[in-house]
Amino acid sequence: MSNLVSSRAIGAREAEAHLPESQRERSIALFQHGTLTVKLYAPRGSDPQTPHTRDEIYVVIRGTGDFFCADERRKFGPHDFLFVPAGMEHRFENFSDDLALWVFFYGPEGGEAEK
Repeated sequence: MSNLVSSRAIGAREAEAHLPESQRERSIALFQHGTLTVKLYAPRGSDPQTPHTRDEIYVVIRGTGDFFCADERRKFGPHDFLFVPAGMEHRFENFSDDLALWVFFYGPEGGEAEK
């Protein structure tokens, strides 16, 4: 993957300008370095995610809602940090129409080992 952004810094609004027009595809990869992949995710209506093969971090840019991960639900809002281990079922529910998140995938397939 070539990096969509040419510098090592990008603002949320600039990243959102790269999102596809399609309402179905609301995610875009912006940057990759080593095992790190950075995306912007802005689901609309529902969150159809399935478990991912690598560990994942979300940082909420804006919006509110409920985050479901491994039989646990919690409220979230702007600037919150959410961690999802590889292979874990998770999704955003009851979220506001303006939800936007940074997504960071990193580490090996299957996730990193706990120490």
